[in-house]
Amino acid sequence: MDLIKKYFPNLETEQFEKLEALIPLYRDWNTKINVVSRKDIDNLAVHHILHSLGIVKIIRFQPNTTVLDVGTGGGFPGIPLSIVFPRSNFHLVDSISKKIKVVQEIATTLELGNVRAEQKRVQQIKAKYDFVVSRAVTSFPRFVKMTQNNISDEHKNGLPNGIIYLKGGDFSKEIANFKDKVAVFKLTDYFTEEFFETKKVIYLPFA
Repeated sequence: MDLIKKYFPNLETEQFEKLEALIPLYRDWNTKINVVSRKDIDNLAVHHILHSLGIVKIIRFQPNTTVLDVGTGGGFPGIPLSIVFPRSNFHLVDSISKKIKVVQEIATTLELGNVRAEQKRVQQIKAKYDFVVSRAVTSFPRFVKMTQNNISDEHKNGLPNGIIYLKGGDFSKEIANFKDKVAVFKLTDYFTEEFFETKKVIYLPFA
């Protein structure tokens, strides 16, 4: 994928190869289990892989960082992030078992030993993590309420622990109550593809 090399030229060869391998793997699995919209499978590289990697433009997870991916679906953003940060640990959860099956199979095929995938709702998880990530599974205030008890207060990264949320469109009302606590990063500052025109990363620290 030339796009990955364009935007992330410093990745190691093995990381490029694993990110490239995601496309045929997801294409194959999508014929059996619909984890990505069939209309969208041709846009997998930009709409799912590169979109997930928007988080890499915001933060570089340190070794042993723990990340919870809530509502991971087919494994986004967790799977691409786990490839870029092989020394961090990722817990991917979703309530739909068939989607978790695909995530588990892809993680096994690519030997992603830093990925654990479970069919669970976040309300069932009592463990704490450095960061909780997701791609717009619900409104931002509701997501914060669902996950705020899963944030650890022991910080080890350049940014304080917190929530990192990928979202598109106009969500100004959703973040209004958080005022200056929230940082919003426009993905158009990092990627030139039209898809990213309305896409942003919301970061809410718990310091």
